[in-house]
Amino acid sequence: MKLLEERILKDGQVLGENILKVDSFLTHQVDYQLMKEIGKVFADHFKNAGITKVVTIEASGIAPAIYVAESLGLPMVFAKKAKNITMTEGILTAEVYSFTKQVTSQVSIASKFISQDDKVLIIDDFLANGQAAKGLIEIITQAGAKVAAVGIVVEKSFQDGRELLEKEGVNVVSLARLAAFENGQVVFTQADI
Repeated sequence: MKLLEERILKDGQVLGENILKVDSFLTHQVDYQLMKEIGKVFADHFKNAGITKVVTIEASGIAPAIYVAESLGLPMVFAKKAKNITMTEGILTAEVYSFTKQVTSQVSIASKFISQDDKVLIIDDFLANGQAAKGLIEIITQAGAKVAAVGIVVEKSFQDGRELLEKEGVNVVSLARLAAFENGQVVFTQADI
């Protein structure tokens, strides 16, 4: 997605060997116009896939996921990283390691929001090592639902997340694929859509 790549080049900051900071438009402050475009692109790509729900993980996946869900006219469900006192029964959980935070969290979704009749599109902000997507796939599988695909806003193609998911038969679709960071600059490879 050219618009996204241009925004990454303009406002993204490479930190070290593996981190891209995009907090001015995706992970802290949200550019809703860009998120609307992202939603439309994913929705157009998946409009005939029989999707019934869009699922993400809090917090930075929520903005793109809500716009994908809006464009598809579907509910969006997000996995919570901390169980609250109102989540008392029928909870689906998985352990997820965060590459950027370097912590493991137990993520949860109330089972009443995903059923065996659902065909789920997972949307997330980043794909690095694939752990968030794997955790969401585990939760969706616990519910007896099917995963149609994993949609990623920014993929670090130089890390093994895509390979890990594709080995498990998961369709991965990314809007911006980063091939490398060279001299503090982002180098792109061909995006999926």
